[in-house]
Amino acid sequence: MNDEQLLRYSRHILLDEIGIEGQQKLLGARVLVIGAGGLGSPAALYLATAGIGHLTIVDDDEVDLTNLQRQIAHTTARIGQPKALSAKEAIAAINPDVRVTALIERVDDARLAELAAASDVVLDCTDNFKTRHAVNRACVAARVPLVSGAVIRFDGQVSVFDPRSAEAPCYSCLFPQDQAFEDVACSTMGVFAPLVGVVGATQAAEALKIVMGIGTSLAGRLLLLDGLRMEWTSIGVGRAGGCPVCATWNR
Repeated sequence: MNDEQLLRYSRHILLDEIGIEGQQKLLGARVLVIGAGGLGSPAALYLATAGIGHLTIVDDDEVDLTNLQRQIAHTTARIGQPKALSAKEAIAAINPDVRVTALIERVDDARLAELAAASDVVLDCTDNFKTRHAVNRACVAARVPLVSGAVIRFDGQVSVFDPRSAEAPCYSCLFPQDQAFEDVACSTMGVFAPLVGVVGATQAAEALKIVMGIGTSLAGRLLLLDGLRMEWTSIGVGRAGGCPVCATWNR
């Protein structure tokens, strides 16, 4: 690290659990953020301010006026701009040292597999079950930790699915991919703006801990947030014996 980096990250370096060694791990890390909306905005910004060396942000949508109530990486001036590029611009203004690859595309299974394999951690900041399951399959195949978040109305949830552990469940253990789950959109149900910030920041915190190898991750636990009471509930999540996605982990 140079003198400017030592100063920029000094509050991290002061923490015994992080120090220079932990900060160097962040600077050398590659993190994939899928979705640059309500969750992806705070997650990507916190990852960037913390000094993640290379962020890949994937989103094929454009900034809309209705996004600005909660998607803090975007501005009124960037309405109509691709969200991935808008997020890249926001990150450059905060920490120009972070390399950002902005992908304006709707990724399929093959592309997800490629992107996950090139990453140290993946953050799922999307809003539909089809994409979440595709991201989960890619992370399981690549043995890359997945940090998953979701928010609707006043309810939020976040967990970590870490295929590096033989005991840890995958996303499909919790929400089986062969079962029908109804996607609910904030465009019809609404969403409490600060809640996506809380969950997105939590996703970033989990990703940073994983990269540095500190603390205890949320693997095997699902955190549920009641935004009206501002109360967290922790639920244990185990592996599903018949899960078709992670059943081959031990082979």
